[in-house]
Amino acid sequence: MMNFLLDTHTFLWLINEQYSSKLSEEVNRLFLNQENQFNLSIASVWEMAIKVQMGKLDIAQPIGPFILEQLQENEINLFDIRFQHAIKVAELPLHHRDPFDRLIIAQSLVENIPILSKDKIFDAYGIQRIW
Repeated sequence: MMNFLLDTHTFLWLINEQYSSKLSEEVNRLFLNQENQFNLSIASVWEMAIKVQMGKLDIAQPIGPFILEQLQENEINLFDIRFQHAIKVAELPLHHRDPFDRLIIAQSLVENIPILSKDKIFDAYGIQRIW
């Protein structure tokens, strides 16, 4: 069994059929393997909540129930933010300034878990990024 951390856009594209064609063949292949385990960081939930409030992300129902329903429907686990994750952010070079992505990168490094992301700047941090 392989464990993966989803970038926010990967989660959104996975759950929205309109955008699922944006997922790479490799990511689609991983999702089809029932033995793989997928995780969504609380940082992504926070990011989506802020984007909904700012009008940058349109979701037809309240964000909380929507995300919980999608997690259950797609068998994705919530990935908690731990103290070590937050502290690791302070050690990261400033290749990428997005605070949500930096926290996801820190989680990947601390937990040694690959990230499914299209964002090539993640590679500057020496994580395993799959796309």
